[in-house]
Amino acid sequence: MTEHEHVRVAVIGSGFGGLGAAVRLRREGITDFVVLERAGGVGGTWRDNSYPGCACDVPSHLYSFSFAPNPEWPRTFSGQEHIRAYLEHVADVFGLRPHLRFNSEVTMMTWDTDKLHWRIETSSGTLTADVVVSATGPLSDPKIPSVPGIDTFTGKVFHSARWDHDYDLRGKRVAMIGTGASAIQIVPAIQPDVARLTLFQRTPPWVMPRVDRAISGPERWLHRRLPFTAQARRGLLWGIRELQVQAFTKRPDELGLVERLAKRNISRAVKDPELRAKLTPDYRIGCKRILLSNAYYPALTRPNVDVVASGLAEIDGSTLVAADGTRADVDAIVFGTGFHVTDMPIADRVVGADGRTLAEAWKDGMKSLRGATAAGFPNWMTIIGPNTGLGNSSMILMIESQLNYMADFVRQLGVLGGRVALDARPGAVDAWNHRVQERMKRTVWNTGGCTSWYLDANGVNTTVWPGTTTEFRGATRRVDLGEYDVLRAAEPAPGETPAATPEPLGKSTRTKKVEAGA
Repeated sequence: MTEHEHVRVAVIGSGFGGLGAAVRLRREGITDFVVLERAGGVGGTWRDNSYPGCACDVPSHLYSFSFAPNPEWPRTFSGQEHIRAYLEHVADVFGLRPHLRFNSEVTMMTWDTDKLHWRIETSSGTLTADVVVSATGPLSDPKIPSVPGIDTFTGKVFHSARWDHDYDLRGKRVAMIGTGASAIQIVPAIQPDVARLTLFQRTPPWVMPRVDRAISGPERWLHRRLPFTAQARRGLLWGIRELQVQAFTKRPDELGLVERLAKRNISRAVKDPELRAKLTPDYRIGCKRILLSNAYYPALTRPNVDVVASGLAEIDGSTLVAADGTRADVDAIVFGTGFHVTDMPIADRVVGADGRTLAEAWKDGMKSLRGATAAGFPNWMTIIGPNTGLGNSSMILMIESQLNYMADFVRQLGVLGGRVALDARPGAVDAWNHRVQERMKRTVWNTGGCTSWYLDANGVNTTVWPGTTTEFRGATRRVDLGEYDVLRAAEPAPGETPAATPEPLGKSTRTKKVEAGA
């Protein structure tokens, strides 16, 4: 990149959101864009998370783009290596390679009010863009808790999303910190090889059986030859999950039957009543994400595994001390403690029209318009933004809905013509956020009696969407210009054609003029 490079759109990140945005831009006839990626390859969280046993807990045929079906999925729930290979395939098939800029971590994005564009500083150079699509994702920056004495630990320490494949765990005493989606896959994968495994469990998860199997050759042949069969399979998977939404969002008491099934799952695998009591949650199932595994509970019953029903409190040399006083000497610590979801680091690197960072604008909690745009940050959009997460279905469905919104956003800029920007109105953002939070009040995520990563520091659920994917798709199908201020340069820049006067936008839309920069 050079100092003077300018593009129509800059996409940040090359996971599902970033690659999906790139494909959609090309389909809209826009080729003047780049995809900025801090690493050396595509894949996002499926590139970074390569820990033993890593796999998806959403069925493969639903965890893929509708516009890029994959008849060759090897399993009903595919592993990390297959998902990453799928994303590499998408980059190739849709001709995205020329747009990819690897090893280009964004260090700062600043809105230029005069020139109506974003100045983007990266580790490989600086460029400007009319529109920024931030697709960094909420599961991109690992969170390691600040544990007193961690600097005194003499062994190996790493996060599950930064797995050290050069360090051999065989024969080692290993501590697993956390019991989330990563931990329940890591524990059974490493348990047979380690000398001793100590699981520090602050809160037990609800775990249901994983109905996983290899997809047969005849099935794959059928999906290749008759694509509608794969579409039907995807539709069935989607429909089942849409029907489940009511229980999560409106009638959490209906989850009681699922809870009884989950308890039976524990009883079948864990015969020791003391261990079973440790592993049985005391909150409503669904309050935290329901996890899927056939191997987690059996691994915890093995002779070389200890379950500490308490969080890690401090570290003294090679000794880990739990909040309940339990002590364990270990050689390695694996943190499965999640990510910066409600405090995404990228927010510190986005400076809006009034000079505030996005982190400052969101200091009292993340909020956006339709999960995509934020007031005071013109021509900036996010994929998987506030309140777009799901508790029971595929995030690819939500991403594709946001891609519809992104496409219409860019389309509207073209219709308006000239040097123009759209800035979400604060009132529109507040109104949307108010509706979302009102609906959130009766969901299992807010009433289930747990503390989850869905909640921010103020206890507000700024992560999950309290409805069906169908509802969200309807809400993001089109950009309503009445929810935006239209910013337009007062004069064209030197050598630029004067902007055409747009059609009347209606009473609810204001047009703001800004002075042109030099």
